[in-house]
Amino acid sequence: MSETFLPELPQELWRAGKLELAHGVQQFLQLMRVASAALGQFLAEIESRGSKDLYGYGSTAAWFADVAGLSRGEAQSVVKRAIALNPTRALDGTEVPAFAPTVGAAAAEGMIGDERIDQILEILGRLPSDTSAEDRATAEKILGNLGRGAGPRQLVNAETSLLGWLDPDGNEPKDPEPKQPRREITLERRRDGFWKLTGLLDDELGARTAAALEAYAKPRPVDEFGQADLRMKCERQGDAWAELLDLAIACPDQPGTSGYRTLVHVTIGLEELKTGIGKACLDFVGTMTAREARMAACDCLMLPVVMNAAGEPLDVGRLRRFVTPGQRRALNIRDRGCAFPGCHRKPKNCHAHHIEHWADGGPTDLRNLVLLCGFHHRLIHHGDWHVRMAADGLSEFIPPQYLDPLQRIRRNTLHRAPA
Repeated sequence: MSETFLPELPQELWRAGKLELAHGVQQFLQLMRVASAALGQFLAEIESRGSKDLYGYGSTAAWFADVAGLSRGEAQSVVKRAIALNPTRALDGTEVPAFAPTVGAAAAEGMIGDERIDQILEILGRLPSDTSAEDRATAEKILGNLGRGAGPRQLVNAETSLLGWLDPDGNEPKDPEPKQPRREITLERRRDGFWKLTGLLDDELGARTAAALEAYAKPRPVDEFGQADLRMKCERQGDAWAELLDLAIACPDQPGTSGYRTLVHVTIGLEELKTGIGKACLDFVGTMTAREARMAACDCLMLPVVMNAAGEPLDVGRLRRFVTPGQRRALNIRDRGCAFPGCHRKPKNCHAHHIEHWADGGPTDLRNLVLLCGFHHRLIHHGDWHVRMAADGLSEFIPPQYLDPLQRIRRNTLHRAPA
C-alpha cells in the first residue's frame, strides 16, 4: 500500500485564493479515493480470513455495519465493492483473483471514485452470460482504463459499444403496441422565478423530440486538459433544449422575432451594465443580473431604457441590431464554428461574442467578434478564461492558471485542415 500524506489545510480557508482552493479540492478528492481503496483492501482481507473466526460475526458486512455505524445494506455495498476490486482467498488458501483488477488498480491510485466503480461493476454484470473469460477480462480492462477520466455518459456509450461487439445480434425485436396520438404542453412560471415545463407526446412526436434532444445533448469531448463533461443527462438535455430554441428563434421567418436571438429591455443604468452589478428585465417577464445582460447583449436586439434615481424611465432608445447579417456570415466563414479550443460546435449553434464588450466601448466589427457556443460563451463571461484577437486575425484563448500554470495560448484547430 502506498504511503499517503494529508494535504495541509489553511487555518483561515476564507483567505485562500481560487488556485489554492482548486488544488485543495483535487488533493482531498484523490485522498478520499485512495483511502476508500485502502479500506477495501482491509475488508477483502477480513473476508478472506473469515469474519466469524476473527470477530464472531456471520458476515464481513454485518461486522463492518456495526464498526462504521452503517445500515446492513450500506455496509454490504462497500464490502461487495472491496471484494470485486481485490483478490481474496478460498477456504483451502488458494487465491481468488479480483473480479475487476484494472478498476482496482485505478482506485488504489485515486484515479476513480466509488460512483464510477459501481457503474463499471454493473456494466460487467450485464454482459451476456455466454461471454468468454478472455472477452470479459478484455471488457474489464477497457472500462477500467476508461474510468480514470470518464464521466457517466462515456461509460454508458462504452457499454453500448461492448455489447455490440460481444452480442452483435442483440435481443429479438418486438413490435410495440401503437399508442393513441396525443400532444400536450404546459408551461408555468413558479414563484422562485423558474419555469416548469410538462407535456405528453404521442409516439411519433416523442421520437422526433428525443432524436433532436439526443443530437444536441451529447457530452462534450474530453478537452486537452483531460476535463470530461460531467453534466447529468437531464442537465445536458436542458442545455440542448436551449440550443434548439436559439435555432428556432434565429430563423428569419420566425413570427415575432424576425431572426433575432434575444430582445433585452435594459432597465438599469449604463454604469451598472458596465460593472456587471445590478439587475435587468428580460422581456418584462422576470429579472436577470447585469452580468447575464452583458452576455445576452453580445448577439441580440437591445432596447435601452434610461432610468433616473427614482426608477422612472427618462428615455426609451431605438431598437438596435449589434451584429449585422453580413457580419454574421463573415464570422461563420472565418471561425467555422465555436472558436474555443477543442469545441466541435458548428456556426449554427454559436453566438457572436464581443471580445471588448460594447458597453465598454468595444466596436462591432470582425476584429472584435468571435463565435462561441452557448456553454463557452457563458464560460468566457463568467469564468477565468480570456480571449483576444491575434495578429493573423484569428482568436486565441488564455486558460486560467489553475488549469495551466504557464497559461499557454490555445486555439481551436478542429475546424481547420492541418497545413
